[in-house]
Amino acid sequence: MSADNEAPSKTGSVAASASLLERAQDLVTVVVGAVLIVLAAGVLITGIVDFFTSVRKTSVETAGVSLLDRVLLVLILVEIVHTVVLSLRSHELAAEPFIIVGLVAVIRRILVVLSGTGTVPTTELALLIAMVFVFVAALIAVAWFGRRSGSGTPEAAGLEQS
Repeated sequence: MSADNEAPSKTGSVAASASLLERAQDLVTVVVGAVLIVLAAGVLITGIVDFFTSVRKTSVETAGVSLLDRVLLVLILVEIVHTVVLSLRSHELAAEPFIIVGLVAVIRRILVVLSGTGTVPTTELALLIAMVFVFVAALIAVAWFGRRSGSGTPEAAGLEQS
């Protein structure tokens, strides 16, 4: 009879512990999201300031490429924040935001390589283009399989943004 009395007590303490850990996880996730937002704002502001400083010293083209690089980095950070928000809402990680971050990172690298002075290594450019195709194929596959299962996207799980 004492074994029956202990089982509900253990179940209750496990549930309470899990709830406490989930709240702690949510708190850490919110802090990470806030840090990423501050970092993105800082990168964007310094990028804009550096753009106007560079325009005076170099060409608009050089300054524009540098600003584009910074803006794409901000886009990557914002997409990671989006992933953090989805994680907070559903307590699950979605694959699509990570694939999009990878795709933007590769496109960012392609733009930096192509805008640089000098010759572009053909093998590096071919590898980067192949990576774009892989990321796009992965994005299509995840969307297709998610739609078939009905739970692959946050929208399918009832987590539409309002």
